[in-house]
Amino acid sequence: MCGIAGVVSLGDAPPVDRGLVQHMSGILAHRGPDDSGIYLSPDQRAGLTNRRLSIIDLSEAGHQPMSTPDGSMWIAYNGEVYNYADHRSALQDTGVIFRSRSDTEVIVNLYQRYGPEALHRLRGMFAIAIWDENKRQLFLARDRIGIKPLYYTFAGGQFIFASEIKAILLHSSVKREVDEEAFYHFLSFLTSPAPRTLFRGVYKLPPGHFAVLNDQGSLHIEEYWDVFDSAQDIQGWTTAQIKESLLDELRESIRLRMVSDVPFGVFLSGGIDSSTNVALMAEQMDRPVQSFSIGYRGFEHYNEFQYARRVAQHFNTDHHEVMIGEDDLLNFLPSLIYHQDEPIADPVCVPIYYVSKLARENGTVVVQVGEGADELFVGYTHWMDILGLYNGIWQPYTRLPAALRRLAYHAAPLNRDSIRYEYVRRAAAGEELFWGGAEAFGEARKLRLLHPDLRASLSGLSSWDVIHPHRQRFEQRTRGLPAAQGYANWMAYLDLRLRLPELLLMRVDKMSMATSVEARVPYLDHEFVGLAMSIPEREKLHGKTTKHLFKETVRGLIPDEIIDRPKQGFAVPVEEWLQTGLGEVIRHKLGNFAEQRGFLNADYVQRMASQQDYLIWYLLNFVLWHEMWIEGNGAAPDGFRPLVTGAECCQ
Repeated sequence: MCGIAGVVSLGDAPPVDRGLVQHMSGILAHRGPDDSGIYLSPDQRAGLTNRRLSIIDLSEAGHQPMSTPDGSMWIAYNGEVYNYADHRSALQDTGVIFRSRSDTEVIVNLYQRYGPEALHRLRGMFAIAIWDENKRQLFLARDRIGIKPLYYTFAGGQFIFASEIKAILLHSSVKREVDEEAFYHFLSFLTSPAPRTLFRGVYKLPPGHFAVLNDQGSLHIEEYWDVFDSAQDIQGWTTAQIKESLLDELRESIRLRMVSDVPFGVFLSGGIDSSTNVALMAEQMDRPVQSFSIGYRGFEHYNEFQYARRVAQHFNTDHHEVMIGEDDLLNFLPSLIYHQDEPIADPVCVPIYYVSKLARENGTVVVQVGEGADELFVGYTHWMDILGLYNGIWQPYTRLPAALRRLAYHAAPLNRDSIRYEYVRRAAAGEELFWGGAEAFGEARKLRLLHPDLRASLSGLSSWDVIHPHRQRFEQRTRGLPAAQGYANWMAYLDLRLRLPELLLMRVDKMSMATSVEARVPYLDHEFVGLAMSIPEREKLHGKTTKHLFKETVRGLIPDEIIDRPKQGFAVPVEEWLQTGLGEVIRHKLGNFAEQRGFLNADYVQRMASQQDYLIWYLLNFVLWHEMWIEGNGAAPDGFRPLVTGAECCQ
């Protein structure tokens, strides 16, 4: 796991400034505290840097940037490719002589041999940058699911990219301005959908895409993988065959993610997903699994310690716990905004940071996490509610004439701030019911929330513009896969393309890397995802039981009391904290911001604050981001010191 960054000078632009590249490396030190390196091309038209968190091959031979034997290609790479050893043997058979045991060297040699097609051979998570000296071009790629981030921009005649936006902002020609269209969508999805970010002109490479840049500045972006590329036709399979295949594929995914030359462990909530991680790790280890849990002081009903301890005892893990309170949240807020780069308006960022910190303090550098299972197997109670609505009144209602639907919308006796009112609006407009697993402000509510001037400038914009292409793509891709059709798989497909890569996985990446910890996501191995997305909806659903199929798959593997316990979710007591210190911070920050900046309707924000509306947390994230990154200089918070244990060396 690492941080990468680089600059390419285009056309007649000045040469790359080595000092800038070195500064970019320094600001990413928390992502790779063990080593650093810089490559500057002989003509100074390209510069790459890497911050290394040593996981595989801890020797100096794993130093990056790294080149092919002939020195024609240089790579800076962030992530882990778990099947690299298989390709290493094949490359050796063709005459490649390796100088290290690292996956980095395998990737750059695969690329030299196969070009972008090499991506189809990689199983893992990654953000890759490769400079080709002969072709004078830069190759960038992001893993299939979007577990690792990669951002870029053009400024001052140069192309700048990095694992985190803060490194890009070091370039003197990059302006710090708000992308107002991205802000509009942020209010719906709690994050900015790719390819935009909240910084105007700064973009993120979408998951499953690669980009090729030539030295004149032409950037070609292409998708190389879609969720259904790994799907199978399993219509003839029995339920027993499906469960057996799921468990085999997950066991293989977890085995691959245990490849490491440093200590590794697991985040254990006591739910089904993390408990299954523990079980499948424990059966493949000859020492106790390192497990880590977090809870909240004074809010026992939020804590899951009793279940986590039960699993830890059952599998004899070396278990660690930490408790946090409102003071920890308030003290962490400046660092939260700093590490997020752009708002990730999910309060779960806070416990992820503290449990990652707990792991690092106990010597664990790699952890496995449970993201993705709920999306693949209908694990959310509100998803069951949406499926009930869709299979009930939604379909006959949307078949009514448009005029009748619009009449019902305007006459609906519903709170206009409610999600049900938003559903009626969508039905009236002929839009899709499900827009993602994490929705904040609906379209009608956003109009009341926005400052009148901003509302006027964004007139005609709708976040349906983000959802509609995904829906079209889903319908296109499932025509040849009847088993993959169905509303539950549509919901999973959308979250795999939007909510998971840009919200859930970014909260894990940014918060774990803030503590120099690598998080691995076995449920989002692309082979496992493809199998899960091939399963007919009838197999996944059983009444209103969440995650029915997966529960039966792991029954006998983990204790029944964990499988049959009520769904709790990884929640944060934000609503309670809104009544105390957090509420005071929000009222002060948001009141001043709404009065002085042309983004929010001050009266509406004041009403939300007085009602202690949970959604005001999302607005606080934006306000604090604006304060640090747009109004301020984006400097690290007082007291922030990245852990650096290795040499500050540059090549």
